[in-house]
Amino acid sequence: MLDIPCVIFAGGKSSRMGEDKALLPFSGFLTLTQFQLFHLSKIFKTVYISCKDKTKFDFEANFIEDFKTDSLFAPTLGFISIFKVLKDESFFVLSVDTPFITELEINQIIQKDSLQVDATIAKTFSTIHPMCGIYHRSLEKKFLEMFENDTHKLGYLLKISNTLFVDFENEKPFFNLNHPDEYQEALLIITKNLKWYNSQT
Repeated sequence: MLDIPCVIFAGGKSSRMGEDKALLPFSGFLTLTQFQLFHLSKIFKTVYISCKDKTKFDFEANFIEDFKTDSLFAPTLGFISIFKVLKDESFFVLSVDTPFITELEINQIIQKDSLQVDATIAKTFSTIHPMCGIYHRSLEKKFLEMFENDTHKLGYLLKISNTLFVDFENEKPFFNLNHPDEYQEALLIITKNLKWYNSQT
């Protein structure tokens, strides 16, 4: 199992979904978050859940709550809180709404990572995937500066930092659930391919 801590980001606003995607049922689990926690716990020794308020979950886990602000929903808050809680030099992050990432993609990212970079992030032909990769403590100060300047775009942070992008040809593992139709599509995918998926994690 991997020593680097893994953090599942499950504190988004889910405005496009119309309901909290972290709490949607998925593949026999009561919530998508529990699905991700179960599978990632097979890969990583320690898995945390980054969220705005842990009371929305009715199961036990290692939660890292965002520090309190008025009504801001942004991954910036999660990263700042993670850096305060964890003592590790780096950690792997994955969004709760990306359920098809497997150990194969994770290992490719970890193998490319080094202490000489600020972040090692997945990239496909269509886009970069800021919520699938490794962030180093060297970025802590920049996250604090972003928060102070009310700037919350991870793409901007990665652009101005020493970021290593790991190219993937296959887009399918990076399919994420932003809209209701994507959620329904994901349910069909996982039902048809559950045996294959389980063999990968």
